[in-house]
Amino acid sequence: MPQSCCNDSVHFNPYGGSGAQVAAAVATLAERGGADAAEVLATAIAHGMALSRVEDGEAAEILAWGRRLHAVFAAPEGKRVDLVNDLLTVATCRPYIARHDGKAPHLHYASEDAGVVERMHAYTAGGLAHLVCEEPGRLGVCAREECGVAFVDTSRNGRRRFCSTRCGTRVNVADHRARQLTA
Repeated sequence: MPQSCCNDSVHFNPYGGSGAQVAAAVATLAERGGADAAEVLATAIAHGMALSRVEDGEAAEILAWGRRLHAVFAAPEGKRVDLVNDLLTVATCRPYIARHDGKAPHLHYASEDAGVVERMHAYTAGGLAHLVCEEPGRLGVCAREECGVAFVDTSRNGRRRFCSTRCGTRVNVADHRARQLTA
């Protein structure tokens, strides 16, 4: 397994790969609301999706899709298969192996000439399908009530509850303070 560049911890790369990571990021954007086309584009690119533009109408459709994606992350493990199958029905994925721009062979889930929304549907549904089949417990929503961030658990043991150390610390400090008040 490759080493992480920032903290020397092992980075677990689930079979969902960047498709699942984009799904988590778009689900979080949708949950937070108020994202514009530029933010949707920047989020997709930052998490590994090759897009050159997103128009306002497309961003609205992608955010509506993101709310459906968020439901997968928030659902109990036993319900995720049905939710992802519903996404795949809409996404009409047609995976194929592509070689371009000097890159190693890799999967594409929609044709190159597909629209942005169709590509987003296919890429995120395909990524979640791989992850739900291989590591269904690796999907989650931050356990801090006010947060709502969807994530793919890349920890070594797969028992992550929070989207970040910061959220975990906030909950632990609040719990500690509550115990001190009752003691």
